[in-house]
Amino acid sequence: MKIRKSYGSNGERSVYIHENKKEESILVAIPSLEWSYFFKYDEAGEELYTSIKHSITKQTDSNEAEELSSRIRQWTSEM
Repeated sequence: MKIRKSYGSNGERSVYIHENKKEESILVAIPSLEWSYFFKYDEAGEELYTSIKHSITKQTDSNEAEELSSRIRQWTSEM
């Protein structure tokens, strides 16, 4: 599991990223937002970014959701 810090307009957020190579999946969680998201490797790309952003928007404002979605996409693509 990797833990990343996101510093944005709403302060610092800890982002937990767990990669399961055997099942080819990734679980992302942000405890301070009570939010998590699970996806498979083959779901990468713009569609995944949009889906994550839409999901996070339910827990925070749209500006922070966009910031977090962008960072999550970058971090998970590096794995």
